[in-house]
Amino acid sequence: CRTGRGPPRSSTTPEPDRLPAGLRKDQDQDHRTMITELATPTARAIGFELSGKLHDEDYQVFVPKVDAALEAGTTRLLARFHDFEGRDLPALWDDIKFATTHCTKLDRIALVGENKWEGSMAKVCQPFTMAKLRYFEANETDAAWQWLAED
Repeated sequence: CRTGRGPPRSSTTPEPDRLPAGLRKDQDQDHRTMITELATPTARAIGFELSGKLHDEDYQVFVPKVDAALEAGTTRLLARFHDFEGRDLPALWDDIKFATTHCTKLDRIALVGENKWEGSMAKVCQPFTMAKLRYFEANETDAAWQWLAED
């Protein structure tokens, strides 16, 4: 079926959803990395800003960075939400897998957000982790880092 966007596909050209993630046209044009690593003031923690709508590809970048930090001795995580729109279904599955495989490896998680509903995420996430979990308002990022640095 032609959509009017570009030339017709040949029978040997794979559908966009069957291409490797880095070669999907929709990703190249519409998808930017939604998880950005933050500079951290403490070696005990790693931090990320999450924005827009998260996709599976974002977790393919994010999780290895967390794993490497855990191997280096980091046990704390800051997740700052900025213009956050949630996640698609594959990313939700990635989030569940992340929580179950990392639930005993992290001892503190700080969630920093801009919206009231993001604060409720701390309550929703608590049963899936053994970490101490605390929510901070967007203007409390420094306090979140300080909490992560405490003994």
